[in-house]
Amino acid sequence: MDTTTTEPDTQGSPAPAGTGSTSEPLIGCVVAITSDRRREELGALLRRRGAEVVMAPTMRIIPLNDDRVLRAATEECLRGPLDFAVATTGIGWRAWISTAEGWGVGEQLSAALSAATLAARGPKATGAIRQCGMRETYSPPSESSSELLDWLMTQDLAGSRIAVQLHGSADTVFLDALRGAGAEVVPVPVYQWGPPQDMAAVGRLIEAVVRRQVHSVAFTSAPGAAAFLAAAENNGSLSRVVDAMQADVLAACIGPVCAAPLEPHGITCVWPDRGRLGSLARVITQELPPRVRRRLNTPGRDIVVQGNAVLIDGRPVPLPPLPAGVLRELARQPGRVLSRAELLRRVWTGMRRDEHAVEATVARLRSSLGEHADVVATVTKRGYRLAVEPGVGN
Repeated sequence: MDTTTTEPDTQGSPAPAGTGSTSEPLIGCVVAITSDRRREELGALLRRRGAEVVMAPTMRIIPLNDDRVLRAATEECLRGPLDFAVATTGIGWRAWISTAEGWGVGEQLSAALSAATLAARGPKATGAIRQCGMRETYSPPSESSSELLDWLMTQDLAGSRIAVQLHGSADTVFLDALRGAGAEVVPVPVYQWGPPQDMAAVGRLIEAVVRRQVHSVAFTSAPGAAAFLAAAENNGSLSRVVDAMQADVLAACIGPVCAAPLEPHGITCVWPDRGRLGSLARVITQELPPRVRRRLNTPGRDIVVQGNAVLIDGRPVPLPPLPAGVLRELARQPGRVLSRAELLRRVWTGMRRDEHAVEATVARLRSSLGEHADVVATVTKRGYRLAVEPGVGN
């Protein structure tokens, strides 16, 4: 699920040095989006910065099979005064209020919630509470359920009634802790998680991550990140996905809670200070280009390799994934000779190809480079290298 909100997107941030473009700093970068809801908004923000966007939602929100479950929970909330109410997601809170209005009890529910002490798990849930004309008492800066629980446990919960809007599934640790403190807890299920509509797209994303053909994967929810890892484990690729994301593929998350499933695997994640789509796009724009950019020391011409593009004197030349992979590997240590077998192993990960595939791909790379094809040099009986002078830029 994606529970983020958009904020104005500005183009005023300077491009990373050496990209040759101030308006498209992500030129040559491939970014995958794993959220279902509002993926087009995030995709538009990234495309405006020059990125190629791959859509591969790892899960989706589906309504409860039986609205009677939600209605029963709502009626239980209205049975008596609530002392506390917890909003865990913005979309879930708004859907609850909207559904109650459809049943004709919206005003009654709003009054009951407004009379309670409201707690929100982060800014999106806070925004939903305020949008519904209410005011929260507490929201943890970290958007963490554990921090929210810590605050609740400092309150006098004995004999209290607490409504907890669930986010996809029941957090038994959270609910049991409240019950253990003497509270009567009313879980409020609004929706549930379901498998993605296009599981094949998730499989293709996993394959692209393993081959380093995707440069960043954007996550907007912890369940979505966990589902991505589970899909990789199910097809036997988890260790290779983790290796790729530890070394080459940037994991960009909407916030620290979203990053929690990834970090135990040793995957370093980046996230913005604010959990907003615009902020996520900006942190990708800031963090990704320096990781995929290599400036070659080629006197008389300015050549920068960035993802699936090469910028020659500031002019971007897009490259297909395999030629881009060959150029990327050669650019890791410019001037060093890589054999055909070594390139085959690095670029054609998991693909059965012979060394003729390397030769054909190098020919395509040179064709794309045009008059600058000589930058990819053949070393007889050894392989290929970049024809650069000693010393390399960033």
